[in-house]
Amino acid sequence: MNATLVLSLVVLALVAGLAASLWALMRAQSALVVERAQSRLGDASTDILRAQATATAEAVADQLVKRAAEKFEAQGVLAQTKLEEQLKPVAVSLAKFHDQFVEDGKARAEATGGLKNQIEALLKASNETQAEARKLSTALRRGAGVQGRWGEQILLNVLESAGLIEHFDFDQQPSMDTEEGRRRPDVKVRLPGNGVIAIDAKCSLTAFLEAQEALDDATREAALDRYGQSIRAHVAGLSGKAYWDQFRDERSPDFVAMFVPGDGYLAAAIERIPDLMSQAMDRKVIIVTPTTLFALCKVVALGWRVQEQAENAKEIAVLGRELYKRLSVMGAHVAGVGKSLGDAVGKYNAFVGSLEGQVLTQARRFEDLAVDHEGKSLPVLEALESAPRALGKLAPTPAADEPPILTVRAG
Repeated sequence: MNATLVLSLVVLALVAGLAASLWALMRAQSALVVERAQSRLGDASTDILRAQATATAEAVADQLVKRAAEKFEAQGVLAQTKLEEQLKPVAVSLAKFHDQFVEDGKARAEATGGLKNQIEALLKASNETQAEARKLSTALRRGAGVQGRWGEQILLNVLESAGLIEHFDFDQQPSMDTEEGRRRPDVKVRLPGNGVIAIDAKCSLTAFLEAQEALDDATREAALDRYGQSIRAHVAGLSGKAYWDQFRDERSPDFVAMFVPGDGYLAAAIERIPDLMSQAMDRKVIIVTPTTLFALCKVVALGWRVQEQAENAKEIAVLGRELYKRLSVMGAHVAGVGKSLGDAVGKYNAFVGSLEGQVLTQARRFEDLAVDHEGKSLPVLEALESAPRALGKLAPTPAADEPPILTVRAG
């Protein structure tokens, strides 16, 4: 029984120890759980507080941002309003500039269109001119006859442009038979005082045209050399014809004019022969181009006008003499009329005196005798005191065969 009791006590002791251990363990675990729970609760509180603080900060920030945005927006509207007011003149100027730019653009477009049309017309005219030039060049290469007719036509145009009239101031191709044979200049220009200038337009341009169409410099230079020599040969030929001797009766100057139908043609010849002009003048040949011939013909036209004015002055002098003669005769007639009027006035006054003194005095006695005269009375006649005005400024009438001489100067 003791053993059982001891065993029971041991068992109870063991159970009590185990229970105490379990209780201690449970308390430790409970404390640990509580500590962990408190720790977790603290963390949760911290998170809550942090979350609340974050939410509060975000709300405050949102509110601040909202207020700042509202304030910034208000300031922006105000600044924009002020800026618009300040930029309003600039906007008006820009609008005007835009309108002006649009108008200028339209004007430029129109001008560009017009310029384009003009350029197209110019190109068309240039192409037509080139085509005509090619035709002319082709025609001129056919022979000297074509070149001669072309030069004669240009010569005629120059003469007419200078104011000369065909068949009056110049003649084309007058034929002349001389001992050396038939010779004929292209144009004979008449000068005042029965003078004549002979002009020849048969200048050969074949070598010049060949030079213009040459494909290399050597061919071009050779053609220009031939052209210069042909011009010099033509000068020598004209000099040998001596047109000034054939027109000696018409007081022709001792030279002949050689017409070259263009300044470029003469320049090309002078480039090859620099002393060509002096050589020609030594041979009594004056080389002229449309420019120089125009000036020469203008001088001729001026001479014709001066001669016409001189002839008109002579005619005026003759008309003046005749008019003076007729005025003299008419003045004599006027003087005779005045003298006759004076004699008539004297006769009238004598007649009035006789009528008044010897007839009307007797007739008025009928009034004293109370004769019925039906209310009619005799008029009182008075003598005329005025006389015709004498022509004091009328010069004495010259003899019919000695009319006065009037001097008239030509303009």
